[in-house]
Order: sequence, then C-alpha cells, then structure tokens
Amino acid sequence: MMFSQKQRFLFRWWKSKKYRGYDGIICDGAVRSGKTSCMGMSFILWAMLGFDKQNFGLCGKTMISLRRNLVTDLKRRCADIGISVRENMTKNYLDVTLGRKSNRFYLFGGKDESSASLIQGVTLAGILMDEVALMPRSFVEQAVARCSVTGAKLWFNCNPDNPYHWFKREWINKAEEKKLIYLHFDLKDNPSLGKEVINRYARLYSGAFYERFVLGRWTAAEGLIYPMFSEKRHVCKNLPREFERYIISCDYGTVNPSSFGLWGLSGGRWYRVREYYYDSVKEGTRRTDEEHYTGLEELAEGVNVGFVVCDPSAASFIQCIRRHGKFRVKQANNDVISGIRRTQDFIRDGRLMIHESCKDILREFTLYRWDEGAGRDCPIKEYDHAMDDMRYFVGAVDDDECLGFAAISV
Repeated sequence: MMFSQKQRFLFRWWKSKKYRGYDGIICDGAVRSGKTSCMGMSFILWAMLGFDKQNFGLCGKTMISLRRNLVTDLKRRCADIGISVRENMTKNYLDVTLGRKSNRFYLFGGKDESSASLIQGVTLAGILMDEVALMPRSFVEQAVARCSVTGAKLWFNCNPDNPYHWFKREWINKAEEKKLIYLHFDLKDNPSLGKEVINRYARLYSGAFYERFVLGRWTAAEGLIYPMFSEKRHVCKNLPREFERYIISCDYGTVNPSSFGLWGLSGGRWYRVREYYYDSVKEGTRRTDEEHYTGLEELAEGVNVGFVVCDPSAASFIQCIRRHGKFRVKQANNDVISGIRRTQDFIRDGRLMIHESCKDILREFTLYRWDEGAGRDCPIKEYDHAMDDMRYFVGAVDDDECLGFAAISV
C-alpha cells in the first residue's frame, strides 16, 4: 500500500529526534484525506512498542461511529501485521497483544456533556480522539486529564468546523505552546484517491460543505444571520481613547449562558468594549442574581454607564439591579425579527465595532443561523446569547438616538 509523505510522518513522529519530546499531535483537514486510518494504526504501534500492561483510550462522537470509522479498520490492519486484537463488546474495550506485550484500549463515546463522567476514574497512558471537533469540551478536557502515565501522548483527529470553534481556538491555534504537532491534510495527501474522485467532489459540493470537507478549511456555515459581519471591517485591536457614552446590554440565563456587553460611543460608532459571558453548563455551577450582578459591576468598572438594557424575561435580575440603585435599567424590546433587521443595518452601515477581546460574541457571529426548515424567518435557538444582548442594545439605541432617560424605568 502506498502512503503519502504526511501519512508516513504519522507513523514515525513519536520516535523522531525532533518531535519525540512533544506531548501529542493534531490532524485536521478534508474528508477522505487518509488521516484517520493512518493515525489509528500509528497510535496502536506507538502504544504497543512503548508500553506494557497499560490502559489507553479510543474516543469517538458515539460508540457506533467509533467502531465504524476506526475500530473495524484497526482490527483488520492489526491482523495483517501480526498484532492480536480481542474485543469485549459488552464492556467496550480491546485487549491488544504484540509479542509478550499486552495493553487494554477502552472505547468511549463523547456525544454530550454527560459523557465526561464516563471517563472519570480511569488512568491512561495515551488517548486518541477521533472527530474531536464534534465532542463537548468538558469530555475532551476530562479525557486529557486522565492521561497521567509518564510518557503519555495525545492524538486528535477532526474535520474542520467554524473558525471560532473552541477546539480551533484552544488547541489548534495554541498547538505550539501546548507542545503539540499540527498537521493539515487535503485530498492530495491520500494516494488512494484518483483525480477523477477528487474532481467529482469539486463538482458535487459547494458552499461551507465544500470549504470544510473538501478544501479542509475552518470556515463559517451558510445561512448566517449576519453575513455582512466581517472580521476585517468590524473587529478592532485598538479602542478610541475617549467615549461619549456607555450602555450595558444583558441577556440573562440560569441554565443557558448569560451574556452582558459594555458598549461605548465614539465618533458616531458604538464599540463593544468588553463583555461578561457565563455558561453554567460549561462551568459546572449556576450563579445567583447577586453573583451575576457582581459581574455586571465589574463590567462597568471605571466608566459611567448611562443605562442597562436587559432581557425583559429576566424579572428577578431586573429587580436585583434596581435594588442596588446604581444603574438605570430598561427592559429590552424583544421583537426578534425587527431587532435582527435593525442590527443588520447597524453592522452594514459600520455603526458597530467589536474589540478583539470579546471572544464570545465573535464566536457566536459565526454560528448564529436562520432555521431554514421553519417555513418563516426564524433564527435557530442556539449560540444566540451574545447575539441577543447585542440585539437588545441596538433596539434601545435605535429607539432613542439621543439617549434620553425620560422613557427609562428606574
């Protein structure tokens, strides 16, 4: 069987003088680029040549996809080169033997936030995570934490998603500082694919699917609600030295994330100066109204906030703000479609700018999409918390360009 240069690299990086001190490898890129099978076999060889009587992890989005995409092929390839694999289907592990060495490979599915509990308690000498971009962050971080045996290494494999995906930002973009190799694959890196097959992919697919799964790029999905938003045009590294006014917008959640934005007016433009974003599911604990109010005060530190415009359904939090008596508070207009259209106009006209430190709103810009199956204009109710607080802000400003407080309830 022929291998490309990148595929061959997968079989030797862990024993090379240059990279053997690295803690792992990340492979991403196009579908059918040959990365998955080579990475899986390399992981088995690395484990069997370097360890004996240790535990390892093989992870996929689900147990079904893990067996389909990885385990079935691994068992066949191992048999071809004299490695014995015995699978326990009930307890979800493989016992792998090479010569006198034997190791156990546990199988895990990381389909949702609850999956993190499945991997707690086990000590691993290494882990391979297939389709890692489809797994929840909590599961991935728990899996990484289990690799505590001396010499343990991490192996990640995925197809691209949106450019603000947490795995792209926290692992691929930081691969060097985490001492991880990053290797990008495209269709030409799989010698078994003929030119006719590659050309067929180019003819059949378009848009975000083509960008992600054929070209292997981390790109935004189609159907975006704010396609006019451009990182080049609307994201700034430096803020104006002075602002004329400040407003804070709040989308309040208990189970769902809470998102607050501090906006400053300068030269006819509104800048998102900084933000507060708390996800109780990710953090593992809910915050009270008072704790969120503390976050609100920290967001407003050092500036004179004209008023706070708040999610109208957050009655208890609105009362909490009023009790403290520090900020004027206004209930937002929650006409979603009208608010989206107003916000689109603000973005299109260049009246909104986002400071680069506001990572959560930048992430949501790439994910907030229309529900094309709804039969009417309707956004999908996910990745919309910073989007909602921005919409509340635009509505408040658009309703009162002079920012007078006569209509603001206190």
